[in-house]
Amino acid sequence: MLKNSDLKSAYWCVVSGSELWTIDGTVPFGTAKDLELPIETAIEVEQYKGHPVYWLNHADLDKDFEMTSLRELLVVDEALFLAASRAVQYGHMSQTLRFCPQCGGRNHLNHRDLAMQCQDCRTLHYPRIFPCIIVAVRKENQILLAQHPRHQTGMYTVIAGFLEVGETLEQCVAREVLEETGISVKNIRYFGSQPWAFPSSMMMAFLADFAGGDIRPDYSELSDAQWFTPSEMPPVAPKGTIARALIEHTVNAIKDEYSTSI
Repeated sequence: MLKNSDLKSAYWCVVSGSELWTIDGTVPFGTAKDLELPIETAIEVEQYKGHPVYWLNHADLDKDFEMTSLRELLVVDEALFLAASRAVQYGHMSQTLRFCPQCGGRNHLNHRDLAMQCQDCRTLHYPRIFPCIIVAVRKENQILLAQHPRHQTGMYTVIAGFLEVGETLEQCVAREVLEETGISVKNIRYFGSQPWAFPSSMMMAFLADFAGGDIRPDYSELSDAQWFTPSEMPPVAPKGTIARALIEHTVNAIKDEYSTSI
């Protein structure tokens, strides 16, 4: 017998690592019956446009799905992208915290708290979130952009890195820029943030101004780093990323101030 929940339309995030099942480039929408998905094991993680967003692990299902990187959803509405990111991070939690780091007991999902809970010591383990900084550095009418070896398309982006223990976000910004490019920065200020489920990061974005130094790329991290003017921009990070938002903000600010000379 069908239940009402089987007939209720919803968004379905079937996740595996940082990949999801997509249909026509977006999160599938429909009923559990139509999509042949088990509503009884689905976990609601968000609401989007008045409909629930459910999370299911691909590994727990009996059929194969065509999976797509979460990056491909950067083009969808931001609220839906963030809901999908949440499902990916819960999936990562459920797969990487199967055993209690405190006593070694078996963890199980606590549905009320959406955390993994040890069956022995009862400790709750919430999703691990890895804090990262990302920063656009400006020098008069130029922006500092770098290329990473993993970017095979020639794409350039801004500097990013992980926060270290005992370090403020501002200290992390200054350290990462100096370590990766040899540049010192000043006037570090907050810009915005973006959950980045690859697999479970939080990108905290900053703007900064050039303070001194010559570019000396750390070739263990970068394949290139250069100053660029708005009229000489290389291919950059895709729309929907906070890296692209930082780049566009900085380039537009330069254009506003140097409109007659660039």
